[in-house]
Amino acid sequence: MSAMALLERILYPLYERRLKHELQGKNQPKHIAVMADGNRRWAREAGFTDIAHGHRVGAAKIAELVAWSAEMNVDVVTIYLLSTENLSRTAEEVQLLYDIISGVVDELCSDEFEARIRLVGHLDLLPEKVSQRMRSAAAATEAKNGIVVNIAVGYGGRQEIVDAVQHFIRAKVDEGVPAAELADHVSVESLSEHLYTSGQPDPDLVIRTSGEQRLSGFLLWQSAYSEIWFTDTYWPAFRKIDFLRALRDYSQRSRRFGK
Repeated sequence: MSAMALLERILYPLYERRLKHELQGKNQPKHIAVMADGNRRWAREAGFTDIAHGHRVGAAKIAELVAWSAEMNVDVVTIYLLSTENLSRTAEEVQLLYDIISGVVDELCSDEFEARIRLVGHLDLLPEKVSQRMRSAAAATEAKNGIVVNIAVGYGGRQEIVDAVQHFIRAKVDEGVPAAELADHVSVESLSEHLYTSGQPDPDLVIRTSGEQRLSGFLLWQSAYSEIWFTDTYWPAFRKIDFLRALRDYSQRSRRFGK
């Protein structure tokens, strides 16, 4: 073991304990949304010719994030794993992503985690075999009482709002509401009931890795008043101390909700 590695092995736990101590008694987010970005760039910069390695290492980080969140008493975690735009990548990479994300869902649905898994996204865009595998695994977690984990797959923020409006209109038509009166039933609350995250609190904190400083369509409706935390760290290199630093930064902010 090199001197640097030995030093990190000693200092890392000390820094982690210090961060946890600083968070004691501080305001903490109950819903954290994460844009797990930078898998491909991490692989290239680490010298791997196969970018699939970045996706695999990034996938392994998801379970760690869920465990860290549960440890810090977070109620809901939403993880952005596959956008509608990602579906335009090469057929080979998209299939790889399907396989990896399905594996992530299977892992989180296992007995190792006391987590309730929800799939949020336009799942009809995925191959039926893939979406059915994910739905079946997630359905088996409904009776669990632990942290709620939303897996955003085949997700687009604009598409979610379109879907919510369409579902709202269909529901009102089924109730017998005349077309001329539909507009009178539209409100923030009524549309929120038809979002993918219906029944859940909006995210308090949105974390994006890889240095990009934009939401890229992620939870456009729900994140209207969320605190945003950006880091240059690529997702595969994201550590627990990075997570705790995000929580510390959140605890020091004064949320105004537009006031």
